[in-house]
Amino acid sequence: MSLRVLGIDPGLRTTGFGLIDVQGQHLSYVASGTISTTALSQGDLPARLKVLFEGIQEVVQRYGPAQAAVEIVFVNVNPQSTLLLGQARGACISALVSNGLAVAEYTALQMKQAVVGHGRAQKSQVQEMVRRLLRLPGLPGPDAADALGIAITHAHAGQSMHRLAQTTSLTRKSSGMYRAGRSR
Repeated sequence: MSLRVLGIDPGLRTTGFGLIDVQGQHLSYVASGTISTTALSQGDLPARLKVLFEGIQEVVQRYGPAQAAVEIVFVNVNPQSTLLLGQARGACISALVSNGLAVAEYTALQMKQAVVGHGRAQKSQVQEMVRRLLRLPGLPGPDAADALGIAITHAHAGQSMHRLAQTTSLTRKSSGMYRAGRSR
């Protein structure tokens, strides 16, 4: 039985998406692309977030993934950019959750280690390995390649986590929760 996985590389200007089918260890390319907000005014954040939200919803409705994974973004240079990127990521996650999908999260380091073999891989190396792993005729764009890389990472790590969850009790400890204000 085949499992369809959607990977997302969130960005406020360009969000990459990639879909693969997973059957055992076999990966098959389904689709990939980008959702762009560059045609909108940089100052119109709500409109840009709406484009991302609706774009992700359209991808989910068109391709019907069973699982989704999103890259965890870290930008330390400019705090304002980090906040804006976090809002773009939130719009993407909200679109996935509103369609009933559970969302797994992976860092760029985890994705690069899973796809290329080391966490400091260049974008061009990620593109080439994604091309090879999915037997594509050409290189995917950098944002689509990262999204496909996230999907590939989830295809491998997600299966391991599922097996681990079946054999052990993975429950959240109360020490990691807020002491007040959060219902249990």
